[in-house]
Amino acid sequence: MDLSVRYGPEPDQLADVFLPATTTPAPLVVLLHGGSWRPEVDRGYVEPLARGLARDGFAVANVEYRRPGAGGGWPETFTDTGLAVDTVPGLIEAAAPGRVDPKRLVVLGHSAGGTLALWAAHRPGAPGVVALAPVAGLADAHRRDPEGPVEQLLGGGPDEVPDRYAEVDPTALGTPPGPVVVFHGEVDSALPVRLSREYAAATGAELVLVPGADHLDVVVADGPAWPALVDAITKLSTVEVSTVERS
Repeated sequence: MDLSVRYGPEPDQLADVFLPATTTPAPLVVLLHGGSWRPEVDRGYVEPLARGLARDGFAVANVEYRRPGAGGGWPETFTDTGLAVDTVPGLIEAAAPGRVDPKRLVVLGHSAGGTLALWAAHRPGAPGVVALAPVAGLADAHRRDPEGPVEQLLGGGPDEVPDRYAEVDPTALGTPPGPVVVFHGEVDSALPVRLSREYAAATGAELVLVPGADHLDVVVADGPAWPALVDAITKLSTVEVSTVERS
């Protein structure tokens, strides 16, 4: 880690920043970890991914956010995500002037963090998004596990709190205004690949299926998804995003 920035006063409102060796402004990846939004799973497991991307020329902000049971849930987990996407680029620029290009921004999320990334794709001035094995349908996930992580995140099922699902369920939000690429391992044993297939078919998002990959394989630096993942981030980071209305 090259530096750490805080985007809010709460203990989990921070990001570890990894910078590439180059001293020219680098595209910035805002990385959102998964773990079913459980407080015991933090950003640590995606640090090797962050280091790998920094090695390959990207600046990476490995973001922590509040989860249910630790100050998060509805709506804090989502407000933290939005606040991080909006403010972390400027915080890094202030701490390390000239090392990042805030307009060349990509949001990258894995699993539960992929859900947050897909939600962020619908915010004003949203950058390009890459979602790795995301929970692309929250209502569907709640039906499959009524007392599981989605219940904890949103405080009820789609029949109990329909407005919340309408605001944040990637499937309910429809086609995002900007580019979205979804990766999913073909042998994912945690989240069925059909969820990403259905999301891509419904929204027009690009879908990359990773042969032989399970749920965690898609976040392994130099793993089976790596060349395609670096290529996708590179392409998305060449499109400058507007900073208007993002603060």
